[in-house]
Amino acid sequence: MRLTVLGASGGTGQQLVRQALEHGHQVTAVLRDPARLPLEHEQLTLSTSDMTDPDALRDVVAGRDAVLSALGASGNKQAAALPIASTGIRAALTAMDATGVRRLVAVSAAPVGPTPRSETLTGRVLFRTLRRVFHGVYADLARMEEELRDSSTEWTVLRPPRLLDKPLTGRYARVPGGAVPRRHQISRADLAHAMLATLDDSGTVRKVLGVAS
Repeated sequence: MRLTVLGASGGTGQQLVRQALEHGHQVTAVLRDPARLPLEHEQLTLSTSDMTDPDALRDVVAGRDAVLSALGASGNKQAAALPIASTGIRAALTAMDATGVRRLVAVSAAPVGPTPRSETLTGRVLFRTLRRVFHGVYADLARMEEELRDSSTEWTVLRPPRLLDKPLTGRYARVPGGAVPRRHQISRADLAHAMLATLDDSGTVRKVLGVAS
């Protein structure tokens, strides 16, 4: 496939790029600083296009089979200054509409949705704490999800819990509608694997999926 990865320099974005290339896909990695993705490959193109500008994104999404977004603010201050997840997705949707690209997979976060009914007491406390501490980040992601729901795009949203820099295992749970109960972490490598796996899974179109190890 021909893929565009937004936010390619972050932990999840780098995993998306590397795994996509390993599977033989052609990848355009959109990032602010190319030095943060020290990778060379004949199927890889790096772009510093402004991820908040629809016109700038047209060239990097035109002719692609799908767009994958790993956009997200690193903290409340950054989310307040530039809500990159919602702003970036809004720009991407406009560029995709203009170029006829339909498929989009994006990362959100487990606390954006409701706490699972079968969650443990410890897990419920954890969700409440995270929502209080990272309220700005999650508000940005919630707006991003709204942008997708209001679009005609064939989108999929994955909501992971705590992200870890650990190796790919390929062993994780995936549930429709929200967070995976009683599971509170996943590696960025497994998250990227789950995102790529949805690309040719029509059952995930216009669905929110919880994913956790």
